Amino acid sequence: MHQARVQQIECLLVLAEELHFGRSAERLGLSQSRVSQLIAELEARIGARLVERTSRRVSLTRIGAQFAKEVRPAYHGLVRTFARARERAMRGALEELRIGFTGMVYEEITAAFRTLHEQHGITVHTHDLPLGSPFTAVLDGEVDAVIAELPAHEPELTVGFRFPAQDQLLALGSEHPLAGRDILDLEDLADLDLLHRIGDAPDYWKTARTPPVTPSGTTIPSTTGITSIGQGMSLVASGRYAMLACRPVTEHHARTDLRFLGVRGLEATSQLGLVWRTDHASPALSALAGLLKSTG
Repeated sequence: MHQARVQQIECLLVLAEELHFGRSAERLGLSQSRVSQLIAELEARIGARLVERTSRRVSLTRIGAQFAKEVRPAYHGLVRTFARARERAMRGALEELRIGFTGMVYEEITAAFRTLHEQHGITVHTHDLPLGSPFTAVLDGEVDAVIAELPAHEPELTVGFRFPAQDQLLALGSEHPLAGRDILDLEDLADLDLLHRIGDAPDYWKTARTPPVTPSGTTIPSTTGITSIGQGMSLVASGRYAMLACRPVTEHHARTDLRFLGVRGLEATSQLGLVWRTDHASPALSALAGLLKSTG
């Protein structure tokens, strides 16, 4: 089977964006004739015309457009792989893991990272992820794994380690009419405006964070979204909103203008998990999962 060279694919992808041979050549640092040559070589390898060029315009054929769409993720993944290899070579690291977070990095997690480096020579780099998009970065290959709130039901994802479950508490402004109660009932949430996470998380995940109805079927209002826990706590303190959060988060954000109440009947707990793509499992990730288990 003929193998297309990386430079040919790069040339097609740039041309697909520019739709102009001159601009593509300038962007690639090549001559215009070299760009034409690379496209012709790629067309010969595939056995079909990929680019239509007239005196007035350049466009991709249907086959060319489809090929560019399908090959683009693999090309960008290859570019990222080369970049990471160069970075490791410059730093002398044996191996690296990119771990994404949608919240706080707890002490037991950073302790596991240190042990991973000391015992296995694996360096961990952390990446902040959007609060409402816990799995997008790992599915797209931008990080090797995420430590995010569960559940994670996608078949492409593996939960390598589950942290201990935590109670969920309801955050209210200290002046809110319900803030003087010791505990609320789940039906009381229908009288609140519950903040939700903004992002492309699956619907089942959003429902776990922000229940849409009470047990009786009464709608729980949720008119406003947040992109960070800090933003959510500030909105709650204003007295207009409420938010569900796990106990460690509420302890971290303790302040005089907030109250945190238990909710009777709220069966769902909050649980973090170490999640990676099933087809990207590795000994390094398994070692991290083992260390988290031993420190938990």
